[in-house]
Amino acid sequence: MTEAARPVPRTIDETLEMLAGADYVADRALATVLFLSLRMQRPLFLEGEAGVGKTEIAKVLASGLGRRLIRLQCYEGLDVSSAVYEWNYAAQMIEIRMEEATGDVDRRDMERNVFSEKYLIRRPVLDALTGKAGAAPIFLIDELDRTDEAFEAFLLEILSDFQVTVPELGTIKAEEPPIVIITSNRTREIHDALKRRCLYHWVDYPDAARELEIVRRKVPDANRRLSAEVVNFIQKLREVELFKAPGVAETIDWASALTELDKVALDPETVSDTIGVLLKYQDDIARIQQGEGRRILQEVKAELSAAE
Repeated sequence: MTEAARPVPRTIDETLEMLAGADYVADRALATVLFLSLRMQRPLFLEGEAGVGKTEIAKVLASGLGRRLIRLQCYEGLDVSSAVYEWNYAAQMIEIRMEEATGDVDRRDMERNVFSEKYLIRRPVLDALTGKAGAAPIFLIDELDRTDEAFEAFLLEILSDFQVTVPELGTIKAEEPPIVIITSNRTREIHDALKRRCLYHWVDYPDAARELEIVRRKVPDANRRLSAEVVNFIQKLREVELFKAPGVAETIDWASALTELDKVALDPETVSDTIGVLLKYQDDIARIQQGEGRRILQEVKAELSAAE
């Protein structure tokens, strides 16, 4: 942490200001549940499609509050040794060999020595429990839906008491609970028992006005007409039945790519040539290149011209 930790916002408006200060354009509903999560010291469970800005909220909190960000990236097969702690077995074996080489060895002293903090490797969960009062870290548990139910059950215990028991050392409890943000892309349902311990918010795709503001903040060099066309094109693209609709992250990437190409407006050829920035499945790309993209572009051009 490079700067002093700051207190949590005192109002919803202050929460909105904190988010806006990091160029995160949030609606009031999100700011409200985030404010309540911070004030009530309850984990915040964010669910929604990939690329809508769930993970970014934790990063913005770390920046806005001057806290350390600890990220647990979830995946299938994640276990305690990868998520919580493990012992540095190689260093322990070297220590044991060195002590044995000296001759007179007290087994109990040796055990206490090798199973000490010196040889404990703190993984994200245990690391998140070491924050001091007033400076608890932001603990991001990202894409929880990728793990299995066994790890979810283990996490349930952590979120209940904010403590971990290391058999050789005892129970390690947080002096102050970390600020917990849990995200899920909903590839599977998370158990109700875990959700009950959290405040919940569905992070949806933004409307056109908010998405345009996001683009203008994140890609300030983009031509204003181009930004409007990009946002309106993607808003309509999400109405098409696709395997994976583009998220806000793809909107920003597309606006950035088109700006790099010195484009000031969309045209059918540019859409076709750069569609891989937006869509990542060949069936979706083929559908847009076979005429759907041209139709959407014509609608966008007509609507923006009528609004001028």
